[in-house]
Amino acid sequence: MLTQLTIKNFALIEELVASFSSGMTCITGETGAGKSILLGGLSLVLGKRADHSSLLDPNKKCIVEASFQIQDYDLKTLFEQLDVDYDDHTVLRREILPQGKSRAFVNDTPVTLNVLEQISLHLIDLHSQNDTNSLLEDQYQFQVLDALAKNQNILVDYKRTRSAYMVSQNQYKKLKQDSEEAKASFQLDDFLYQELLKLNPHEGMQEDLELKHSSLTHVDFLQSSIVEVIQLMENDAVGLLDQLLKLRSLSSGLAQKSAQFGSLQQRFNGLFIEAEDLLNDCKLQFENLEANPIELEKIQTRLDQLNSLMLKHKVTSSADLIKIQKRLEKRLTKTSELDSELKLLHDKEKELKKSLESLSSKLTKSRRSAIKILERELKELVIKMGMTDASFKVEIEPSGVYMGHGSDQLNFQFKSNNAVAFKPLKKIVSGGELSRIMLAVKAILSSYIKLPTLIFDEIDTGVSGKISDSIADVMVSMGQKLQLINITHLPQVAAKGDYHFKVLKKEQDGKTLTQLFSLNTQARVEEIAMMLSGNQVTPTAIAHAKQLMN
Repeated sequence: MLTQLTIKNFALIEELVASFSSGMTCITGETGAGKSILLGGLSLVLGKRADHSSLLDPNKKCIVEASFQIQDYDLKTLFEQLDVDYDDHTVLRREILPQGKSRAFVNDTPVTLNVLEQISLHLIDLHSQNDTNSLLEDQYQFQVLDALAKNQNILVDYKRTRSAYMVSQNQYKKLKQDSEEAKASFQLDDFLYQELLKLNPHEGMQEDLELKHSSLTHVDFLQSSIVEVIQLMENDAVGLLDQLLKLRSLSSGLAQKSAQFGSLQQRFNGLFIEAEDLLNDCKLQFENLEANPIELEKIQTRLDQLNSLMLKHKVTSSADLIKIQKRLEKRLTKTSELDSELKLLHDKEKELKKSLESLSSKLTKSRRSAIKILERELKELVIKMGMTDASFKVEIEPSGVYMGHGSDQLNFQFKSNNAVAFKPLKKIVSGGELSRIMLAVKAILSSYIKLPTLIFDEIDTGVSGKISDSIADVMVSMGQKLQLINITHLPQVAAKGDYHFKVLKKEQDGKTLTQLFSLNTQARVEEIAMMLSGNQVTPTAIAHAKQLMN
């Protein structure tokens, strides 16, 4: 419920503060007094675009603030989703700065216009004559029918299932495309993988092969050289070992005579031991050296294969080939598993479609049961508003497509009298008729769902007399269920409001300003009398005004 509206420095409004209550509030005023300006200011906190030229004083900022009591609207989840602090007493504020910048706030938290609009949609339904066209849209017609059918819970399940179904469909299509592409390259990947598997690359493979290749290629030279080394070390009398043995003996004699030669003795001992180890290693290496042309050929073949594959894959080491092998193995494994993944996704899609069909059927069934109620209640209300021979017929047909509201197509038909056939509503209804039908629809909705504050901007234009009284009665009934604010030119409607405001245009300090006044009982009588008599308050008009108010 809107509790207070504050507008500062907007168009012809210097400062305006108005408090509102539940029930039906009427706002009246002469044409051009500024009722549209009032709504223009309110539209700013509904997320509409701001215009710097709308500032009354271009050197000051414009502020529009609307306060609401929202504890009955179950909006905590919405506030959490939008990352805005929730408060039962929520304040929407919009500022237009002199520099032309615009700012929006919800409970003093800065927000984007999109967030402001999403929240305000649940708080205010601003309805002008031009907005009656929404009644002709399928989405709005479904909203009305589903409210009567109490389909809210089914719709939540349906939309959640439809969303999961669409995700599953897209996943299946993408995986199927990936599968076809993977299978197209499977043969090549498998060939490349088998090549690498046969080679069996490992870390340092190139270095190991090159070392063995070099040894086998120069085996004769290596054998003759190592034989010469062994001979130099083992020759009697002049061999290295004999010489080191003599040196070790001499150093031992020196150490026995003087301790200062002890370190020399240790070093010569070490040399002799190292020389013996070297000789043993040389003999071992010589034993392992063997001319092996078959092995050399094998190693040469492996090297050629290694170099060829490195060239093919444009890499420089066996480590890189190992990475490619693992990548190919992973890709081949994934390709072989795609069929089973596709089957799982296809089964999931079928299951979701089955659920979707079930939920869609429930929606259709409950809508069919609500159609007669809608047709009857609409007819009763529009008859009260002067459309005595009007009738409605709502038909449901299958669309074969799962849309956001189900798989139904609505055919909303109307006839203004018994002499004509039913035709689609959008093709035959006049503007005045559409306004009354829209009012009837809102009245029906208010009995089934919690509507936000309704603001009607001259929805009753073009009617008079007894029809005006009927329209007023419909609005009074609605005001008992929700907060209704009605801008009207009809005295019959204004007389039945719980509260009454008047919009006036006044000259003040050389400026023309729009102001809003709350009328007491006497002022209301005078205002309604003026509306009845054309701005001349006569005793007859006063009496008529009191009669209307009673």
